[in-house]
Amino acid sequence: MARVLLIGESWFSHTIHQKGFDSFTTSEYTKDGEKFCQALVANGHTVARILAHEVADLVPDNIEGYADYDVVVISDVGANSFLLGPQTIVRSEIVPNKLSVIANWVRAGGGLLMVGGYMSFTGIDGKARFGQSPLSDVLPVIMADHDDRVEVPEGVAAVRVGEHPATPDLDTDWPQMLGYNQVEAKPGAEVLATFGNDPLIVVGQAGAGRSAAFTSDLAPHWAPPEFLAWEGYGPLWHRLITWLGRS
Repeated sequence: MARVLLIGESWFSHTIHQKGFDSFTTSEYTKDGEKFCQALVANGHTVARILAHEVADLVPDNIEGYADYDVVVISDVGANSFLLGPQTIVRSEIVPNKLSVIANWVRAGGGLLMVGGYMSFTGIDGKARFGQSPLSDVLPVIMADHDDRVEVPEGVAAVRVGEHPATPDLDTDWPQMLGYNQVEAKPGAEVLATFGNDPLIVVGQAGAGRSAAFTSDLAPHWAPPEFLAWEGYGPLWHRLITWLGRS
């Protein structure tokens, strides 16, 4: 089975409470993606995690740092977290580009999956910025140059299209989801599931490696409880990760 590194899926929230003349703040830390990790482990994969606030310190800056992994999953943490570590933004030091390292690792035979969210692909207000990063060359999609979110509060159901080892034996119709990042499949890439005319799952080759885009989320809010409880949730990620990791 595949050795997976999940990067992202965590955040801090700071809330201002205004009560008449007075106000105060509260803070909360959230780590999501547990259902995703559990689904992979249940199918025999191993999962290590680097949380969003750990990216600058823990994401490897050389290919050798990925020797223990077959698949890297980036979910809901933007390009700036990889590009603007303290060495660069505080001390103006020249350092390796962590996203170039990942791209080169994929070309050398690694597997890369980007999962959608407010800080994936182009993201909210265009802040995720992966289309302007080295990952744009190895992901199987063309990313927008503007805020790419499609919010669907009324729900939108994905439909599996075509046959592929990454999505065998899954239902044709899937539970509804609440939004996604709008991308375009690159020429030569394969679209495996769609929201209408927009891709949900796209897979492709990148040098000796493989890459995939899942344009909606693996956890709330775009992935509602019905999607997480769907009997196809575990098999979906298991098969996609297995294909990416060639395991």
